[in-house]
Amino acid sequence: MLRQLAIRHLAIIEALTLDFAPGFTVLSGETGAGKSILIEALGLVLGDRADATLVRAGQPQADVAAEFALGARAPARAWLREHALDHPDDADLCVLRRVVGADGRSRAFINGASATLAQLRELGEQLVEIHGQHEHQRLLHTDVQREQLDDFAGHEALLDAVAMAARRHAAAAAAMQRLRASAARDPAQLDYLRHQIRELEALDLQPASLEQLFADHRRLANAGRLLQEGGAVEEQLYGSESGAYALLARVQSSLGALGDLDAAFGEALQLVAGAQTQVQEAAATVRRALDRLDLDPERLAEIEQRMSALHELARKHRVRAEELLARRDALRAEVAGSEGAEAALERLQQEQDAALADYRAAAQKLGASRRKAAKDFASQVGAELRALGMARAELAIAVETVAGTAPAVPRAHGDDEVRFDFTANAGQPPRPLARVASGGELSRVSLAIQLVATRSRSAATLIFDEVDAGVGGGTAETVGVKLRELARRRQTLCVTHLPQVAAQGQQHFAIHKEVRGGQTVTRVTPLDAAQRVAELARMLGGREITASTEAHAQEMLKRAARG
Repeated sequence: MLRQLAIRHLAIIEALTLDFAPGFTVLSGETGAGKSILIEALGLVLGDRADATLVRAGQPQADVAAEFALGARAPARAWLREHALDHPDDADLCVLRRVVGADGRSRAFINGASATLAQLRELGEQLVEIHGQHEHQRLLHTDVQREQLDDFAGHEALLDAVAMAARRHAAAAAAMQRLRASAARDPAQLDYLRHQIRELEALDLQPASLEQLFADHRRLANAGRLLQEGGAVEEQLYGSESGAYALLARVQSSLGALGDLDAAFGEALQLVAGAQTQVQEAAATVRRALDRLDLDPERLAEIEQRMSALHELARKHRVRAEELLARRDALRAEVAGSEGAEAALERLQQEQDAALADYRAAAQKLGASRRKAAKDFASQVGAELRALGMARAELAIAVETVAGTAPAVPRAHGDDEVRFDFTANAGQPPRPLARVASGGELSRVSLAIQLVATRSRSAATLIFDEVDAGVGGGTAETVGVKLRELARRRQTLCVTHLPQVAAQGQQHFAIHKEVRGGQTVTRVTPLDAAQRVAELARMLGGREITASTEAHAQEMLKRAARG
């Protein structure tokens, strides 16, 4: 559950920290006071897109942090462990943070560790669900209706099987298209490719032989320098009175005399003796290398001729000499692909047919699962609609295969089209929701669907942003009761303008906008019992608060407490 939300320099919020309790929390305030900004702030730490205009004017950055308490079996706990992002001190704690700069750039953190936005979104989906007013309109789209049904059905394995088979089918089709384009190559071009391969094969290129060729060329081309400078090195090591070996011999003699006077010099004597032995071995190694050197002009000319041929082909193919082997293999594969196109096409066709068969089988199972879930989903939503004051309302969910048969090209979501049909009046058949629902009806249908859908989801915190818009009176009170019932299972927050809903809250924050030092700021106040009465009276009666308005507010709170 959400324990704390801390915000600094976000829009008209200067700095505030909110501590949340379990159960049902309501947030109220006049229009424009900043209620939507709180939802935007939480959206930021859950991975929403950042916008530089959200940073408070004159500030370098906005900073939002959210602290969550994790249950023992919370999916988020396993996710954090899998990604090595557990809280370093408390496995029950998860802290998300988002910093947005005035330049529009943002940084994300999970338990203090830097994270990607994709990680923030993936984790955030397991912690919080936000339902806003825009979902009323989104619900009119058939894609959203299908997603709502699939979420309720919980058949993720079937969805994955359908999507995977569709991807396999598409991949085989793309490979076949590329192969057909390759097979249509001009025969003259194929002949030229074969000529290039023969040129490269004539050089008898092998990885080991190429490395040896380059090594021999370096050695023979620099033989004079190796002999001259190598001889000088041997002389400096061992061959003269001023060489390193002779110098160490004199030092060894001096240390021997000193060692007779003080045993502490004995260790230095041993080290020098070891160094003298190593110098002698180094000189012997240089001598052996010099003895192997051979000034062979004919061999050098032969190697340079072969190197010249390599570099000429490398320039021709626009690669380095070391890459000619890879170039030869690539040309072979290209020609083989063109020559074996017919067999390859047949193999790909078999793969595509197999993918299509798997898709058809999985899509059929998915369709059956959707039809089964549609009945239960529609029945539960209908019950919620009746509880919300729509006694004659009916929701029907149609699951139809496109054009009566499967589409020619497999789709990641299957063969079905899902449509929500609705009627609010007895004797009238359900018709597509987008055509018949009024604004208030659509609001209640959306809320009913969310109340049913949230029962099958895993997020521990639910946030409703004015989803009660368009309802009032006794229905508004029912909405509040439903949200409070929902809060018995999940922590529930609701931004509302309705006093009937606000009265059902177990925790209440009032949001106000004020001017300090010429700057507009948002202030959020947790309300005690007396302050709640005043806030509900304001919501009921506007600017002029009367004794009867306050009495009505007190009665609403008492009724909510009685349940």
